[in-house]
Amino acid sequence: QVQLVESGGGLVQAGGSLRLSCAASGRTFSSYAMGWFRQAPGKEREFVSALDWSGGRTYVVDSVKGRFTISRDNAKNTVYLQMNSLKPEDTAVYYCAAPTLPWLSAYSDASQYRYWGQGTQVTVSS
Repeated sequence: QVQLVESGGGLVQAGGSLRLSCAASGRTFSSYAMGWFRQAPGKEREFVSALDWSGGRTYVVDSVKGRFTISRDNAKNTVYLQMNSLKPEDTAVYYCAAPTLPWLSAYSDASQYRYWGQGTQVTVSS
């Protein structure tokens, strides 16, 4: 059974930074793509960023492009989301996700991710 545990969320002022971490266990982490999603109050869960097994290919939603960076450390079974220049509209619960198969046909498609963490709250004050 795959387990994902997020950490690093918190309260930050607009313009600040946070780094989220997602520790994975239960299978060969280094063989699988990974993704980050978020859900704000009253809104649907949305794709934020993802990367392939090596970290060589990354994908990011336009609204965070240039501010958020996804990366991974396969030796530590951990994926990161570095968030800079945070805005109040980034406030949400952030979820780490892992797919059933090593690859994804559409990295932003939440239905292709089977395993989800419990989420970590990010609150950005204005």
